[in-house]
Amino acid sequence: MPRSTAHLKTVEQRLLWLSHWMIHNANHLRPKADGIKVGGHQASSASMVSILTALYYSVLRPEDRVAVKPHASPIFHAMQYLMGNMPLEKMENFRGYGGVQSYPSRTKDIDDVDFSTGSVGLGVAITSFASIIQDYVQAKSWGKDLPLGRMIALMGDAELDEGNIYECLQEGWKHDLRNTWWVIDYNRQSLDGIVREGLFARIEKIFDAFGWDVVRVKYGELQRAAFAEPGGEKLRDWIDACPNQLYSALTYMGGAVWRKHLMDDLGDQGDVTALIERRSDEELAELMENLGGNCVATMAESFAAIDHDRPVCFLAYTVKGWGTPIAGHKDNHGGLMTKTQMAAWQKDMGVPEGQEWEKFATVEDPKAFETFLRDTPFFQTYPRRYTDARLDVPQIEMASDREISTQMGFGKILDDLSKGDSELAARIVTTSPDVTGTTNLGPWVNRRKLFARTAQADAFIEHRIPSTAKWEFTPEGQHIELGIAEMNLMLLLGAAGLSHSLFGKRLIPIGTVYDPFVARGLDALNYACYQDARFMLVGTPSGVTLAPEGGAHQSIGTPLIGMSQDGIAAFEPAFVDELAVIMEWAFDYLQRDGEGDPDERTWLRDETGGSVYLRLTTDPIEQPGTRHDDAFRQGAIDGAYWLRKPGPNCSVVIAYQGAVAPEAIAAAGMIGEHRRDVGVLAVTSADRLNAGWSAAQRDRARGNARAISHVETLLGDLPESCSIVTVIDGHPATLSWLGSVTGHKTIGHGVEHFGQTGSISDLYRHFRLDRESLVQSVNALTTGRRSG
Repeated sequence: MPRSTAHLKTVEQRLLWLSHWMIHNANHLRPKADGIKVGGHQASSASMVSILTALYYSVLRPEDRVAVKPHASPIFHAMQYLMGNMPLEKMENFRGYGGVQSYPSRTKDIDDVDFSTGSVGLGVAITSFASIIQDYVQAKSWGKDLPLGRMIALMGDAELDEGNIYECLQEGWKHDLRNTWWVIDYNRQSLDGIVREGLFARIEKIFDAFGWDVVRVKYGELQRAAFAEPGGEKLRDWIDACPNQLYSALTYMGGAVWRKHLMDDLGDQGDVTALIERRSDEELAELMENLGGNCVATMAESFAAIDHDRPVCFLAYTVKGWGTPIAGHKDNHGGLMTKTQMAAWQKDMGVPEGQEWEKFATVEDPKAFETFLRDTPFFQTYPRRYTDARLDVPQIEMASDREISTQMGFGKILDDLSKGDSELAARIVTTSPDVTGTTNLGPWVNRRKLFARTAQADAFIEHRIPSTAKWEFTPEGQHIELGIAEMNLMLLLGAAGLSHSLFGKRLIPIGTVYDPFVARGLDALNYACYQDARFMLVGTPSGVTLAPEGGAHQSIGTPLIGMSQDGIAAFEPAFVDELAVIMEWAFDYLQRDGEGDPDERTWLRDETGGSVYLRLTTDPIEQPGTRHDDAFRQGAIDGAYWLRKPGPNCSVVIAYQGAVAPEAIAAAGMIGEHRRDVGVLAVTSADRLNAGWSAAQRDRARGNARAISHVETLLGDLPESCSIVTVIDGHPATLSWLGSVTGHKTIGHGVEHFGQTGSISDLYRHFRLDRESLVQSVNALTTGRRSG
């Protein structure tokens, strides 16, 4: 049943005012400690107010999810305030500490944000992947009752410059995307100017090529009515031919200038002249600015007309800054209304002084309006943050071969899970950007199959052609195969990692990628972590240990990415028993959402949970044999343990992380022939060691002298004269900070420059990761007896 257009118009005007007053208050009225402009994007908000109003108050259902254009954030928060879901003090503190955030944030805002936005383009693309995940969940026996919602992105036209948009479109086409709407705020203005002419035609062709329906919403009700008048067709032709820059300039200058320009261009043509003359300057300006995207009734009609589940792109023509004194000005992206402009606009909007924050300040019938708001279908369920029970994690053990790589161990662990019937295994969904086989996901995929809404047989199986890959697509499949675009991988992991919150069904997403190409998806990885999505990212193979592949495939800085990226715990185990311990812990860690105090053993906030990044390798190294001691198991999780505990007269500790373990161990043996009590520190997570150390120092600074981190406990008994030699197949800064913990001289070994092809031994020697180079550093740079 259509909703009242009059009430929709009232909502629109209320949201326009409240959002702009919130921005004005933050910039011109609230005291500023530093005198810096707060900002807030008044013009970008105004251009989308009719779209948000029509969407939320006329067509959305609770199961629908929306990624709001970052710069329309003030409209979204004003809407939550109007509905009673946002307190006034948060609005008054817009862009302040603890106040409404600049851009919609699932983790920082208190209102019902579906997808965080801010890094433009990513919020758009994640809606497609959320739709794929929704289909994935509903296809399973445990998710079949899930009501399908529409995944909707409200986007600025400048976001179409982002390359990840087009990578996403292609991936959506491959996966038979449905129930996805993208609404483009086509105001033809960006931060630095006006967009190129004819962009709309390119947009339509691109979306059509990928199987989307395109709905062009160009004219509002007033314009369509005018076109039906005598002379209206000539006016429409003029509007269609008018350059974007001129239309914006005329909008800013107003009705009198509109009249003069139209009359100059069209001349005295009788019917069209009469059409113009029947309207006052104010009415003429209102007519010319009544584009489809700025007409709430037109937008509501356009949305309501969609009666299918095909993906739809709405190209909604708007005026940037619509309805405000800065409408159309090319500088309005970062511009703000002055106090004088705001005072005049307040009178135009009919808002009495002193009632600026009143929700119903200009509403003629508050009771009827309140009923309209209360009966809006979308807001019948609030908040729409769901959860799902935590899954029991089966014991994961690895009876290792004598020599095995961590990448192979990872594949074996997943294969073992695939053979079982645990609930955890049923909820695992794996994904990879065209490197499924080469990252050891093959056995898992062969048993658990690939996901597609429609079953597709493997022709190689049908024709009995031998192959290690059994690629059968089925709705029950648990692997989502992606094309070779790492941004799509991270976005899919982000969407799958929010499944418990968006759809009430928990998934355990695992994504594999060649480690050097983690950096290619880094923006989307950061975006997924910012939303508190939960997933396991496996970067493998890594480092110059991937020797024959050369510099382009040899990662250097990814350990530092793991340390610096919030929301993800990074590990780099050397041995598969470490990996098994870490993965068992990680499957539980992904599901945690508590607010517990820091663990006083590590000072890490493990109760809050997060995502996990595993940096693995293809180099099969000799394993240490079966180990059952608690110190090893706990140390592997906490970030480090003594593989060879130092004695009281220790002068050298070799600390290593990852695949270089054999070199570190051998070097310690060589040094130990001439020095006593040499220690070997096995680091599994520099990230967790460093985070715990930083947290403990903060707590000590606040007066808690008992706050001692795990790494401080490990290194605390070393003699002052002891030196630490660190080694990693990655940037040496990953471990070289260890000397700062208790004040020991540190000599860092690692990779600082691009690699090249060669054997592992060649490259280890070249980058001084080999045992001889470690011994050389000890002999030359530390005090004590020299090794031969």
